[in-house]
Amino acid sequence: MSRPRTIDPARFRVPWEQRFFGAVMERCGRLCRAIGSLESAVVRDRLERTPLDRPVFIAGIARSGSTILLETLARCPGVATHRYRDFPFLHFPIAWNTYLDLVPRRATPPVERAHLDGMLVTSESPEAMEEILWMNFFPHLHDPERSNVLDESVSHPAFERFLRDHVRKILLIRGGSRYVAKGNYNLTRLAYLHKIFPDARFIVPVRHPISHAASLLKQHRLFSAVESVVPDVLRHMRRVGHYEFGGNRTPVNAGDMALTRSIRVLWEQGDEARGLGRYWAALYGFADRLLADSPTLRQATLVVRFEDLCLQPAATIRRLIEHCGLTEPPGGLAEAAARIAKPSYYRHDFTADQVLAILEETAAIRRAYGYDDADPLESSAVS
Repeated sequence: MSRPRTIDPARFRVPWEQRFFGAVMERCGRLCRAIGSLESAVVRDRLERTPLDRPVFIAGIARSGSTILLETLARCPGVATHRYRDFPFLHFPIAWNTYLDLVPRRATPPVERAHLDGMLVTSESPEAMEEILWMNFFPHLHDPERSNVLDESVSHPAFERFLRDHVRKILLIRGGSRYVAKGNYNLTRLAYLHKIFPDARFIVPVRHPISHAASLLKQHRLFSAVESVVPDVLRHMRRVGHYEFGGNRTPVNAGDMALTRSIRVLWEQGDEARGLGRYWAALYGFADRLLADSPTLRQATLVVRFEDLCLQPAATIRRLIEHCGLTEPPGGLAEAAARIAKPSYYRHDFTADQVLAILEETAAIRRAYGYDDADPLESSAVS
């Protein structure tokens, strides 16, 4: 597998404000939660007047196209999302954003995000941030020795009230009417989210397992290399709830302890291809069974294949927008589709045996998503 390009430590430097405030948030989680509840009490009248209309949750394994989907929906009129600037004090976003608006800030041009995948971002770009709240209320969610599944049997009134208030706060801050959030770990929480928000819409992005495994491995090696020279990145990734790559990499336990342990063993032994293939099958197999067993959740969920998004962007975006009940972004579908292209800047070099291992591990599950042995993009390029 190709190694990441030369690491420039300055490129990955975590600003001192994020290091300082991130450490405060991490060490004072209960206090942050209490301040968030106090904030809710202060603005209760405004929150009660803010409707919760069909929130949208994007959830799939990292590198499945979830960020592209988030950015596409974020351009639709009335959509409110988290932004990079919301870190670290997600617990009281109104107060935190008020503070940020009062602090003089120098305008900065868009820069390529840390993944080095060509996506340009600023502090105002949409981003996945909700995981910070989930970790505060459910500390076990990234423990591979426990099931990370939250289903309709879970009852946590304090969290459910806090999350509903939080969604309303994001709508207030952004002046939006529809909340859209990307949270890859929500894949094992779809049933619980559907219980909290009965009219929610769910988007599950999926990608052919060969190119998906290659993309995951590329990012794992990149972040492992970065963290070896910039340790602050490791801490930052933990604080924002990113356990997909690098030194924090931890498989999601979808309820099968033996399966999760076997994935960890494969990774520890360096058998990345088989381990990633097994991981893909474990999580997307869980999602497939979940949707098959729950007709109402299935109706609320749209599965979006990364390859369809690349090869038929306009048609796929139309289905996406129609499913969510949103309005086309300014410029229409053609302009939105023009922002999406088949990735071409990186090529995997899995051996024939590694490809065979991935196909063996994913055989039954990938067919449920319409995949055969070949990547529909008919290219070995991955993002």
